Amino acid sequence: MTKKLIISFIFLLLLSSCKTYNVLEEEQASRDMQDFKFNPEYEYKIRKDDKITLSVWGQDDLSVGSVYGIYNSNEVYGKWLLVDKNGNIEIPRLGTTFVVGKSVPELKEEIKTRLKKWLVNPVIDVKVLNKEITVMGEVRNPAVIQVDKDQNTLLELVSKAGGFEMYANLRLIKILRQEGENVRVTNIDLSKMKDVPNQNIVLHPGDYVIVPSKKSKDFDKRISTIIPFATVTSAAAILIGLL
Repeated sequence: MTKKLIISFIFLLLLSSCKTYNVLEEEQASRDMQDFKFNPEYEYKIRKDDKITLSVWGQDDLSVGSVYGIYNSNEVYGKWLLVDKNGNIEIPRLGTTFVVGKSVPELKEEIKTRLKKWLVNPVIDVKVLNKEITVMGEVRNPAVIQVDKDQNTLLELVSKAGGFEMYANLRLIKILRQEGENVRVTNIDLSKMKDVPNQNIVLHPGDYVIVPSKKSKDFDKRISTIIPFATVTSAAAILIGLL
């Protein structure tokens, strides 16, 4: 009788431990999601190596890759301003201009104000050509996808990549996002239909989406939520190696 009681006690203890572990996992996932929660105020900030076009209405000599002039707009011919290692671009007439960390509206307003020295009411447009989100793994068309918007949902990007493959592991989708010198990682679970609206997070330009296959047993070996001193490209290469 005593032996049965001991076995029953151990069994209940194991069940309790499993439940505690699952709760801890859920709490960790919730904390991770908080770092990727929707921010309606988010605006893309210009980065080093970005390709920028500048359009000034009726002023082809001040425009580079202008959307207003058909002879100056084709990216194929290198009609852009490249942000150099110091964070600068060379703007016609205005010269060296620091742009890293500025949003597109901020840069537009700055250029507009400076051009008023020569133009009464300059009409300008600024565009970042290489705003991209990378989708890798078990999707039909893995690709680097150009986006015009700053706010893009996960399912939007998966749709542009052709949708999930049959063997996609919807429980362990990883999102990587650069934060300074570190890369933040979160796990997304799209396996339960009732949770999809909450898990369909908003992605930003520069994010990586990695969809593992169901056979990838090592993909979720307690990967840290922050990978220090890395780029999203290098971090993605490490994680994709686990597929």
